[in-house]
Amino acid sequence: MTTASDTPPSGSVVALAGGVGGAKLADGLSRELGKRLTVVVNTGDDFEHLGFYIAPDLDTVMYTLAGVANPELGWGLAGETWNFMQQVSRLGGPDWFKLGDQDLAVHALRTERLRRGNSLSAVTADLSAQLGVGTNIVPMSDRPVRTIIHSDDGALPFQEYFVRLRSAPKVQRIAFDGAQHAVPADDVIAALRAPSLRAIILCPSNPYLSIDPILSVPQIPELLTAAGVPIIAVSPIIAGAAIKGPAAKIMAELGATVSAFGVAQHYHGLIHGLVIDESDAALEASINDLGMRALVAPTIMKTSVDRQGLARCVLAFAEQLRKDLT
Repeated sequence: MTTASDTPPSGSVVALAGGVGGAKLADGLSRELGKRLTVVVNTGDDFEHLGFYIAPDLDTVMYTLAGVANPELGWGLAGETWNFMQQVSRLGGPDWFKLGDQDLAVHALRTERLRRGNSLSAVTADLSAQLGVGTNIVPMSDRPVRTIIHSDDGALPFQEYFVRLRSAPKVQRIAFDGAQHAVPADDVIAALRAPSLRAIILCPSNPYLSIDPILSVPQIPELLTAAGVPIIAVSPIIAGAAIKGPAAKIMAELGATVSAFGVAQHYHGLIHGLVIDESDAALEASINDLGMRALVAPTIMKTSVDRQGLARCVLAFAEQLRKDLT
């Protein structure tokens, strides 16, 4: 079993994230690193709804790092009320995507500022600062990239598939509309080219729905590999199942092995190391045989202590892998 010390790295770290699992590890990393962390967030889930620009993953990461996320759901705001949605439903409007009363303020301000010509990066930075977030949260691109699920029910915009249809249709393939015209946000490029960069972390987000959209942006894969630092992923699949969301279902439908080994295969050629849960220790050798190193560790994050503990473990693993690259 590979082990890691508790010594965090000096310098800066970039994390790629989306969804609840990604936000949890980003929170742990933020507690360890503060301003030395940049979180690059998936925006393939973004869409317009009821006239508002909605950025679900950006908001989940922002609310989580601000300490105001709904602790039961993992997304949305704690203490939320739903008067707006109740009235939308009463008036016959679409009520399948829930917008909380407090959450609505973020959507309204973001939409108004984008219409005035502000970039998504600038708006995100301002909203994060207003919520007291010290860590740099940046969208993968300021240009639109939209995840489209090609399924047995036809081509579905991501939120239609994920929320309205509850991920029920069988996935045939996944596309990222607009990716060919996208460029990384300026802060993404700066963070990945920073001389102080010590590690890149792929959080335990859905590889297909949260990380792949980021990797679909031209230049980002090249920037990751050119950085010359350890690239580590944390498996969102534990004992053959996902903690939350449709990752395992999608892997099965696309013909991938539904395990941490399948995650390793998906990221093969990009990452140097994969953190897997203790329940998957038997997969360590087979993952090592792919040409990467596996670290066995407790990866389930039920508490803030769990988040920070996993963050420390991942950062120490990165320091170990740096020695292999130098």
